[in-house]
Amino acid sequence: MVKIILDKALEKADISRYELAKRTGIQYQIIDNYYKNRVKRYDSYVLDRICEALNCDISDIIEYKN
Repeated sequence: MVKIILDKALEKADISRYELAKRTGIQYQIIDNYYKNRVKRYDSYVLDRICEALNCDISDIIEYKN
């Protein structure tokens, strides 16, 4: 199972979902859906913008568990 762990990444970076939305230029509702792990299909553009804004690797925001 693939799980978004954006909550942990935001806590580590000490920024809010609103601030992330401003930094990425992505609508707050989309960021909120990723934050709450409500996304069925992951958009590579969104993931790239999030990683760039948080200065992190994809493995810092996505987790895979069996």
